[in-house]
Amino acid sequence: MAIHPRAGLLAEQGSLVNIPELMTAYFMEKPNASVSSQQVSFGTSGHRGSAFQSSFNENHILAISQAIADYRQSQAIQGPLYLGKDTHALSESAFQTALSVLTANSIRVRVQTGGGFTPTPVISHAILTHNAKAPQADRSDGIVITPSHNPPEDGGFKYNSIKGGPADKDITDWIAKRANALLASELLDVKSFSNEEIVASGLVEEFDYIQHYVDDLENVINMPAIAKAGVKIGVDPMGGSGIHFWGPIAQKYGLDITVVNNEVDPTFRFMPLDKDGRIRMDCSSPYSMQNLLKLKDNFDIAVGNDPDYDRHGIVCSGFGLMNPNAYLAVAIEYLSSHRPAWSKDIKFGKTLVSSGMIDRVVEGLGRQLCEVPVGFKWYVEGLFDGSMAFGGEESAGASFLRHDGSVWTTDKDGFIMALLAAEILAVTGKDPQTLYEEQVAKYGKPYYKRIDVVATPEQKNILGALDKKDVTQTTLAGEDIVSVLTHAPGNNAAIGGLKVSTQNGWFAARPSGTENVYKIYLESFISEEHLAELETEAKALVDSVLPA
Repeated sequence: MAIHPRAGLLAEQGSLVNIPELMTAYFMEKPNASVSSQQVSFGTSGHRGSAFQSSFNENHILAISQAIADYRQSQAIQGPLYLGKDTHALSESAFQTALSVLTANSIRVRVQTGGGFTPTPVISHAILTHNAKAPQADRSDGIVITPSHNPPEDGGFKYNSIKGGPADKDITDWIAKRANALLASELLDVKSFSNEEIVASGLVEEFDYIQHYVDDLENVINMPAIAKAGVKIGVDPMGGSGIHFWGPIAQKYGLDITVVNNEVDPTFRFMPLDKDGRIRMDCSSPYSMQNLLKLKDNFDIAVGNDPDYDRHGIVCSGFGLMNPNAYLAVAIEYLSSHRPAWSKDIKFGKTLVSSGMIDRVVEGLGRQLCEVPVGFKWYVEGLFDGSMAFGGEESAGASFLRHDGSVWTTDKDGFIMALLAAEILAVTGKDPQTLYEEQVAKYGKPYYKRIDVVATPEQKNILGALDKKDVTQTTLAGEDIVSVLTHAPGNNAAIGGLKVSTQNGWFAARPSGTENVYKIYLESFISEEHLAELETEAKALVDSVLPA
């Protein structure tokens, strides 16, 4: 994909999303239940879409919320539902719609005191801390309303289970099927309250998510070490839901934190354009992170987070934005040697499209690796029961256990990954980028790339259902193929595509859940030239098993 000429620059006024028009579309556009693109569909992170495309409208949220209420009843989940929203425009309207349905179904709903925003990891943390002490009859779950880092016109709606993290596929399939049936029936069985009825119900409970979360951070991050070392931390909330958390964190733990941007604006007009010329709050993109990169030498560590705070971008003074894969490798090595209460038999998780550097680091540490398909839901069980120390994704999302080896969150947590970078510097005297360069010297330098290839729906379906026997080649980019995977080795779950590996390189191909493309991930431990060779042969291999 060619880089847009305005990438890294602020959007021009005329290209900003028209918020009144977007809100009108949310309430006025009605999805056609017989059109697949307008149906409810839970991908790796909930249902997402745009009101402009009739894929995220009031009817969708009415139906999904009722489906969740029905699911809760079928599972006898009777505790409060923790409800959070990010700063996207559609999140506010969806929040009110959800509230009307949940209260009409006699569900207690806990919302941020004063109507504020609530990050994804904070919802997960609240569910887990509640259920750790609650009797069976008062178990809780949650909903996070967010499209993550997606553009300003998008919306997202995610259900988190009683285990705190993204609900597994069996649950989301049930909810999606029920929601689509409700859409098809023109919402016949959907219950909803007016604003007056919501207030009169007494079911909306204000909850101080900020204090609850901030007061517990010392049990997962070495806050005294950061304070003692005087690490200067710069934070760009990128207009996201964690914006009001950093002040209380700095105050409680005596940290030197400077928030460089206090703006919240649903157009996200303060965001530099991403590589394709669109506004996207992607804290792993050097184009989207330009505001913070310009200030990198003002701080020891600078961090950015996406709107729902499940992702992290780590900026090191004198270097710049770290590659997300590189930071995951450093975090794993640091945590393995600085959490003495963790079991030596504990597993470290990676997605199968994350860097092979992680494999080499974990092997070098003599620890166990658990490789899973794309999607954080695959880490929920391991983090919940404490058998997995760390779960990370190549898209800059991760979480890990408390100091004592018990669960912290079962969803990605951008706060603790950001604060961990400061802890690493405080304890080792070296920033994460310096430590990564030491890993490269020890394990070799990886060259990593991800590309999108146009594909028809039919081709996507075939790719998602490939079998090992469909790959007949024995070599790839000059090396013998050592493995062909269609299921992840960590949990034997289908990867919805394939991964082909040699001794010094690999590629993975999987269909996009939202676009008519398939994604190819590539990595070489030899050279850029070898990476290019991998790309050419990977495309040819995939083409050979797909119809023209």
